[in-house]
Amino acid sequence: MKSKVIKFGVIFSGFLLSSVAMAFDGAEGSMSNALSYIAIGAGLAVGMATMGAATGQGKAASTALEGIARNPGSADKVFMPFILGLVFMEFQALLGFVIAIMWTAKFAG
Repeated sequence: MKSKVIKFGVIFSGFLLSSVAMAFDGAEGSMSNALSYIAIGAGLAVGMATMGAATGQGKAASTALEGIARNPGSADKVFMPFILGLVFMEFQALLGFVIAIMWTAKFAG
């Protein structure tokens, strides 16, 4: 229960910082504040994407190894879907990184 509350807090704070960064009025001096919020929001986005991918990869590896341990003959059938799942999860983390970089570059320059 405690980890769910922490995850919700991280996600909510990321959305909050994102909305604050988008709401700057463009007046003198507020642009530097907005850029700092954008940088924080981008960092949280990368952190959340990485956290999700790492959690999914850990659960997938655990389940695959448990299945292979129960039935060693299924190792050949489990291996390829397991690797594909890991690839897709890693792509999710990299996509979060790319989106955060693009978002920062859009507002910084």
